[in-house]
Amino acid sequence: TVASCVVYDRQQMQTSEYRRFNIRDITPGDDYAAMRQVLTRRYGRVNADGGRIPDLVLIDGGKGQVGIASAVLHDLGLHQVSIVGVAKGPERKPGLEELIIESEARMLQLAPSHPGLHLIQAIRDEAHRFAIVGHRARRAKARTTSELNEIPGIGARRRQALLAAFGGLRGVQAAAIDDIAKVAGISRPLAERIYKHLHESALGGA
Repeated sequence: TVASCVVYDRQQMQTSEYRRFNIRDITPGDDYAAMRQVLTRRYGRVNADGGRIPDLVLIDGGKGQVGIASAVLHDLGLHQVSIVGVAKGPERKPGLEELIIESEARMLQLAPSHPGLHLIQAIRDEAHRFAIVGHRARRAKARTTSELNEIPGIGARRRQALLAAFGGLRGVQAAAIDDIAKVAGISRPLAERIYKHLHESALGGA
């Protein structure tokens, strides 16, 4: 699970303040535990470092997620931070979102054309995009590592040398045996083994 936090301030997204969080040690699919962990890590660090506390935290979720957010922020002593949940509407259609105003214990539904709703949607969608990019990067890294780690004789040093020489796993897959054998630490028999393994893997995944 990869969670993200994006920041909107001064009428624009503040990309330098974005953060991703690799969620650890929870039951897969437990949204509440993931929400608790990311908020604790994000705002516990901000609080401890004397960082800038937000005026408003938007939570991508319904009453349950908002309840978790409220509990975490209160535990951290951040009582002044307002919380608004952005719950998906019927059939998850854009424009039908319900806003959960935690401080007022009420729901609010803005008109689909409301500029305030458009801003909230844009921030939420940016958080989704940022999380997805991070998730894909982690999967690609894991795939690269596992592919080369499966080959006997390939340790961390040789793996890094191969990736550096060819610019990534795809480059290694496209390389000829002779080219692979030119990489420092890669003998001709090992180059043949690498070539055979990667091409058999490519065929098996086709």
